[in-house]
This record gives sequence, structure tokens and C-alpha cells, in this order.
Amino acid sequence: MAILGNKQEKTYDTGDLKVPVSLGVIMDGNGRWATKRHLPRSAGHRAGAENLKELCRNCGRYGVKYLTVYAFSTENWSRPEGEVDQLMKLFVEFFDRYDPELEQEGIRVRFTGDIAALPENIREVCKKGEERSKNRPKMQLIVAFNYGGRREILSSCQKIAEKVKAGEVEPSDITEQMISENLYLPDVPDPELIIRPSGELRISNFLLWECAYSEFWVSDTLWPDFGYEELTRAFRDYAKRDRRFGGLSKKESKE
Repeated sequence: MAILGNKQEKTYDTGDLKVPVSLGVIMDGNGRWATKRHLPRSAGHRAGAENLKELCRNCGRYGVKYLTVYAFSTENWSRPEGEVDQLMKLFVEFFDRYDPELEQEGIRVRFTGDIAALPENIREVCKKGEERSKNRPKMQLIVAFNYGGRREILSSCQKIAEKVKAGEVEPSDITEQMISENLYLPDVPDPELIIRPSGELRISNFLLWECAYSEFWVSDTLWPDFGYEELTRAFRDYAKRDRRFGGLSKKESKE
């Protein structure tokens, strides 16, 4: 291990390990992590935010170019008001506190979701975060905030419907590509791999359109404890996958 300042920094020997260009992570298990330790749920969310910083560092060193994390869903508004308020405050604090470190790592920050429906102070954080990081070249951190996969698809369909209404597009001309081009961030590649800590076996309305051919990897580890070793296991497993996209594998095509 190398020493960076007063921290111990892992060395990263990726060798020939194939890692995804675009990775999605559902950051799940903060509340259960806190409950197991007899702590308030807010402590779990804070620990989860700290771990996001580490995930960014680890992914950057592995060569991931796009990291999309599920931070706050459209359904999360149904949680107790106090918990939602804590999450909003933590969101603001995270970017105020860690942006210098993200800058040092060359990480650009972007947001996906129904950002226009968020409180004004949160919208301002999103705007400033995107603006000041737009020229960072190493990796893009895409934060899904007030995000829902169904709402994203609906938004795309509504944009296309407006074009049909204006006579710019015929209904028969609508294609899958057109729907993709009208999603929140159409330039971000679909995730090759989606990781879900906490052991839950569901997609939870995350990147529904984009995950059509994503590989999935589930860990029983709760999100605040999900570290470099778990990420490495996920990438090693992913490297063994045969991504056929509905076709035949190289071995099958030769038979």
C-alpha cells in the first residue's frame, strides 16, 4: 500500500482485467447498516455518502469512465419527512465538502432525474456542481437524484409527442434510437454492469431503459461496507461473462 498524506492508499494492479466502461451502482442498505449498530438512520446515510467518495476513487483507478449511482429515487419522497430533510442536507454537504477531492481525481459530476422538481437550493447545487466540473477528464460521476426509470421513459415519450404534435416527426418514424436520444443524458453509454449491495434482488426503477443488456452483480454486503475488495470481485466476475446481446457466443457460432 502507498501512503497519500495521512491516508493509506491502495495500489491498483488491474492487469488485463476487463472492467465496464459504464457502471451503475444501487447504493442500498444504509438504514440497515445503521440499525445493526443501534444508530439513527441518518448515520447510515452519512456513512453511505462517505463510501461514495471511496467508490469514485476506486472506479477511477480501475479505469471506469462513467459511474451512475442511485442516490434518491422518485419513490423516496414517501419516507418520513425528517429522513428526507436529512438526505437533502447531506446532499448539499457532500458536494460542498468533497468537490476538491473529486477535482483532484479528475471526476466530472452530472445529475440525472427530474431535477427541475427539486427544491431551489438543491437545483443550485446541481447547477454549480456540473458547471465547475465540466472540464474534468478522467471519469464522469452521474448522480441519479429524484430519479425514476419509468419517469425518464415517460419524459422521453413526451418530448417525442411534442415533435409529433409540431409535425416534425411521424408516429411511424419513432424508433428505439429516438427514445434513447430523448432520455435525460443520452450521451452516457448504457451500463454494462449494475452492482447492487445489500442482497436485494430487484432493479428498483433504476435505468429501466438503459439496463436492457446490463450484467447484474449482487452482494450481501450493505452499501457503507462495500469496498475495494467487493468491487474487484464484481469486476472479476463480470470479466468472465459472455455478453451475447441475444446472439450466439463465439464458441456456439463455431459449432
